[in-house]
Formats: sequence, structure tokens, C-alpha cells
Amino acid sequence: MKKLIMLISIGAVLNLASCAKKETEKEETVKYTVTNPIKIDTAFVKQYVAQIKSFRNIELRAQEKGFLQNIYVDEGQFVKAGQVLFRIMPKVYEAELLGAQAEEKAAEIEFQNAKSLADKNIVSKNEQAVALAKLQQARAEVSLAKLHLSFTEIRAPFDGTIDRIPKKLGSLIDEGELLTTLSDNSQMFAYFNVTEPEYLDYETNVKNRADNKVGLLLANGDTYKDKGNVEVIESEFDNETGNIAFRARFPNTGKLLKHGETGKIVMEVPLHNVIIIPQKATYEIQDKKYVFVVNKNNVVSSKEITIKGEIPDLYMIESGVTENDKIILEGIQKVKDNDKIQYEFIAPKEVMAHLKLKAE
Repeated sequence: MKKLIMLISIGAVLNLASCAKKETEKEETVKYTVTNPIKIDTAFVKQYVAQIKSFRNIELRAQEKGFLQNIYVDEGQFVKAGQVLFRIMPKVYEAELLGAQAEEKAAEIEFQNAKSLADKNIVSKNEQAVALAKLQQARAEVSLAKLHLSFTEIRAPFDGTIDRIPKKLGSLIDEGELLTTLSDNSQMFAYFNVTEPEYLDYETNVKNRADNKVGLLLANGDTYKDKGNVEVIESEFDNETGNIAFRARFPNTGKLLKHGETGKIVMEVPLHNVIIIPQKATYEIQDKKYVFVVNKNNVVSSKEITIKGEIPDLYMIESGVTENDKIILEGIQKVKDNDKIQYEFIAPKEVMAHLKLKAE
């Protein structure tokens, strides 16, 4: 009798354990939700680190040696083309000019005398030619002295803004020494680098490529008010990075942008017939992304995917899955390779609509 009771008890325990196991499996399987990737036309925003440069930015250097006699402008001041900015003490060059002009006057008198005598056949025509050569040389010396004197005045070659002035009044300036820099900030250039595949996409797929209009995200996170135009591409790739530089031109009516600023170019890249999946259907291992694919026998296997881009809640797929694959949407934390599962299928459009509503 005791043996019979014991057998009944063991059977009951085993039966309860079996029921509990089946109930647990049932609870686990109903959590899996499966969908398909979907192929659509869409667009995503890509950002590129950019260096902002003035339309024109030059160094203003002394062309003659001397003491800095006058500074007519201040740092940060806007100046007009032709405006005098600095003067290097001109006394030496003024004296040189006066001496050259005196030599020119003497040579001119000598030439006139030689010409008068040659006309009367008192001296030969060769003497007249020698006197003319001396006069021409004297005139050249005057021109050179005037040029040296003009170098003592440093003028703005174009409208722009003065940068820092490192030298002060009375400083001894060497020939070629930096006095300041001048920036024309009426328009600004933003230089940014793109990869070789992106360059090829941009150049070869003219109809479907990114718009020539681009935005600019400033260092404080604000979006610059005006759009820029992508207009110039450099002729060579960088051998070390494999990138090529693009240039975008931006108006700068408010003078907010300055030479040397940084920012990010914001480009909208259209994509046609691209496969997208929900981001929550993926998991990551060592910087690689995977999804779980369910085959026709309901067996699960992991598959690595390559991401082309992303938009809120969604990944755009370069490779790894197709629109015909079934991928696990819910419960990826509880499943592993070779598991056989039961699932509920949800149409991808319904999934996308839910994600969009969630994003809003």
C-alpha cells in the first residue's frame, strides 16, 4: 500500500512538472512577434563635420623694413577696399625719391643739351643716344623709388574685417613681417569630407542624389538660418583617409559666421527602394548588428546586417536581409539560434504605422 501511494505521489509530481514545463513554454512562445522588412522610398539626414572659411582670407605683411609709424584701424574693424591700414616710417624712401627725381632732372637737362648740339651737328647722334639712355635710367629709378615709398602704406585689397594686430606703434618691422589678416566674410565656405562610395553615389546618380541645398548645424546646436549650395569638389582623394572634400557656399548677411568656425553640414540623402526594419528588431555584438530570421520550419537563426543609415525608430539596410525574410520583432532577448518557435505575424506596414505614431 505504501509503495502504491509513493508511485501515485511520484506520478503526480512528474505530471505537475510536465504541465508546468508546457505552461512555461506556452508563455514563452506567445511573446514572439514576427514581421518582414519593407522596401520603400525614403530619405535620411546625414551630417558631416565641416570647417568654415571666409570667402577671402589673406595675411597682410610689410613689404619694406622700418618702424611702424601709424595704425589707422582697430582689431575687428570693417574696412573698405583701398583704405590705408598701416604706415611704416617713410622718411628714408621719401629721401630716395627726392634723390631719384633730382637725378632725373639732371639727366633730362643733359639730354636736351645733347639733342640741341646733335641737331646742329656739333656732337654725334651717339652722344644724344647715350644721354637719352641716362634719362631713361633716371626715370626708372624714380619709378622704383615711388614704388618703395608706396610700400610704406599698407592698404586693404578688398572690403573685409581686420583680425588681431600683433605689432604696436613704434615696433621695428622687418620686410615680410605679419601685420594682421583680413577676412571677407560676405560669404562663407564650409568644407566637409565624404567617402568614396558617397562621392560616387552623388556624382553618378544625378536624379536621385542629395539636393545641392544643404543646411549648417552650428557648434551650439542651433541650425543656421540660410541654406548653402554644394558647388565645388576637390580633384583628388586623400590617400590616408579615402575621403574627398566637398565645399558648400553660405550667405552671411548677419555676419554670424566667422573664419575658422566649426559646424556640421546637414544633407538630406534620398533613397529609393531601400529595405528598412525597426531598430528594436536588432541586437548588437562587438559593434556588429544582427537580427533573428525565422525560416519556413519556424527555426530561428541570427544574421548579421549592414546599416546604410537610420531615421527615428528605423534602420535602412545595406545588406543582410531581404523583404521576403521573416524577422523577430518582439522577444529577441529570449531566443537563440536553432530555437523552434511559434509566432504571431504582423504586417510591416502596420508595424511602421505603430512606430510612426509612437515617434509622434
